[in-house]
Amino acid sequence: MKLTTEQLRKIIKEELEGVLSEKDDRCTRIAKRKYDVWPSAYASGAVVKCRQGKIWKDVKEEDAKLYEDELITEEELTDEEKAELRKILKDEGGAAGMKNFKDKIDKPEKDIKKAAEEDPKIYQHRHSDYILKEQELEEAEYRGRKVPLNKPMRGDVKKFKVYVKDPKTGNIKKVNFGHGGTSAKKKGEKTMKIRKNNPKARKNFRARHNCDNPGPKTKARYWSCKKW
Repeated sequence: MKLTTEQLRKIIKEELEGVLSEKDDRCTRIAKRKYDVWPSAYASGAVVKCRQGKIWKDVKEEDAKLYEDELITEEELTDEEKAELRKILKDEGGAAGMKNFKDKIDKPEKDIKKAAEEDPKIYQHRHSDYILKEQELEEAEYRGRKVPLNKPMRGDVKKFKVYVKDPKTGNIKKVNFGHGGTSAKKKGEKTMKIRKNNPKARKNFRARHNCDNPGPKTKARYWSCKKW
């Protein structure tokens, strides 16, 4: 039987409530003061660490709110979660937003951001997306030849082309995008120049194509938005 996301969340919440209600001790009371959401995965994890003597040893219950920064350091991403950041970027075509990270990694946003900033293979674009440096991108075989994945290049049919792996089928797909190439020549049109350095033009393009939600990397809109 398959469970929906909402059903899984309900089960997890009920389990957390059961565990946390077993013992209303000092650690539980401090966690309740520190966290706005109770119960939660973060709060329960902190309670366990507190009971093990790893955190909050000298924290007084009445001063719990004054020690919020102490908890932040305890939410550092594990090595597996740090590796997951790169995997998410690869799966998203080399670029992803914080929402993509938070959907897969159950840690506070500030800790995910810190881990991404410390990773030498990841940098943040000025429009807030996180980018995986090219040397981390993979190669695959497309119609008998090796091609780089998720790396846009000058196109033929269109102005640009990029090879991606379809997550649904596992097949390598060529995505053509941008105004230009042979498709424009057939219509007697010239290749359009990208004016992404023009703030107004960039804003209009991104709004017109709903670039805040560009869709899957197997579609041209995703890559057009990435260019802008």
